[in-house]
Amino acid sequence: MEKIIADDPRYADLAGKRFNKRFTGKPEYIRLPQTTEEVIVAVQEAVSSKLRLVVRSGGHCLEGFVTDPAVQVIIDMSLMTGISYDSERFAFMVEAGATVGEMYRRLFLGWGVVLPAGEHPGIGMGGHVLGGAFGFLCREYGLAADYLYGIELVAVDAAGKAHSVIATREATDPNRDLWWAHTGGGGGNFGIVTRYWLRSPNVTGAVPAETLPKAPVSITTFRVSWDWKDFDETSFSSLMRNFGEWAQQHSGPDSAYTQLFSLLFLNHRNLGKLEMKGLSTAGKKAVQLIDEHLAAIAAPIGLPYTKQIEETPWLRFALNPFPELFQPGFDNAQAKVKDAFFRKACTEKQIATAHKYLTMAINVGGGLGMATYGGKVNTVPPEATASAQRDAILDVACNAGWGDPQGEAATLEWVRSFYMSLFEDTGGVPVPNAQTDGCMINHPDTDVADPEWNKSGVPWYTLYYKENYPRLQQVKSKWDPLNIFHHALSIKAAD
Repeated sequence: MEKIIADDPRYADLAGKRFNKRFTGKPEYIRLPQTTEEVIVAVQEAVSSKLRLVVRSGGHCLEGFVTDPAVQVIIDMSLMTGISYDSERFAFMVEAGATVGEMYRRLFLGWGVVLPAGEHPGIGMGGHVLGGAFGFLCREYGLAADYLYGIELVAVDAAGKAHSVIATREATDPNRDLWWAHTGGGGGNFGIVTRYWLRSPNVTGAVPAETLPKAPVSITTFRVSWDWKDFDETSFSSLMRNFGEWAQQHSGPDSAYTQLFSLLFLNHRNLGKLEMKGLSTAGKKAVQLIDEHLAAIAAPIGLPYTKQIEETPWLRFALNPFPELFQPGFDNAQAKVKDAFFRKACTEKQIATAHKYLTMAINVGGGLGMATYGGKVNTVPPEATASAQRDAILDVACNAGWGDPQGEAATLEWVRSFYMSLFEDTGGVPVPNAQTDGCMINHPDTDVADPEWNKSGVPWYTLYYKENYPRLQQVKSKWDPLNIFHHALSIKAAD
């Protein structure tokens, strides 16, 4: 296992492997382990040399945790891509360097099953699952973390010795708290995950094809688009209100619409379009569900729109979902994403705020995205996993991107002010209350730890972890007592 340093032809590719090009780092070297033993060696070397290390799988972190200039060593997991059925644990084993797309492909072709996970097939499993992991299938099947049976972790003990440990959800497992922390505790906190084991919560048998949910036969997608110029504030408000009210009515686990997932893209007016995209796994009933969904949201507005419905085999969709969302250039973005969970629909004041910022006379590439949530996700008690938000109806994000560095300052000011105004009544952030429920750690935002942008008095860790944070601190104290694994929003050990 070589040290890949700056004069190695692989260094530029590996050092530059990140979704958000807003951040750049220059590590002293990068390691590409292929086994757990090599991860232990790489970690021990960095710890013994007192070098700051981080781990990376897919490189899709929205903040600069891996590309922090203080980072001296990157342990890149992208050569650890094994996926197999473990007949001893009756669970699927997925190594941390596998991508979501490769996981979908192998599970489907090998056994006809699926793990509900993220939307972009290039995301790495390593950092995705342990942050909860939601995606297109979450309303029907829940979060990927809800299927986590066990992990293998490389940790560092109080003596500075790197070692591996396995933790499972078995009630008799002495390391069960370590497993629990990886069901939503976020990446870069406890050590380096090398392997996941995945199995549906109530499955005990040894039949691989029954270990995870059966994959959908097909995916029926829909795309709806309106011209922004046709909208005034009244019609815009109706669209946003209808979407929120639909989510509020249909996000329970017993909803007839758990097999439907929908995204509303409220783009800035200078982008020309307002859009909805979504999908259903309901087979012959899919078009009916979609039509009913649009009848509740789009039809009452009374404005013309285009509609496209298409049926695609599951794997083809999973490996290239909504290509226009992940088109060439997607991985060259400089971006800021500010996330929030909603328990109830947006208020009239929040809708007016959205209209104000989305029609503002400023040349920005951004908007407000709203994704339906809930369904099966909301069948799990908040303390059962580290993913604490278990009665949300929407995941909402203020987002902005830019290509020209000269556009960064104005765009950041716009998206930060938009988010802060949206939550003006609670100090600029979505504090856990009757309407909002904090943020998703897989969509980290360092602003929530900055008193300039968070005036709520509620600390950042409560926004992400709520009442689960003290337990996560205890796990941190036990498994990373030297705080080897840390970043701008990492869990702090209990005193």
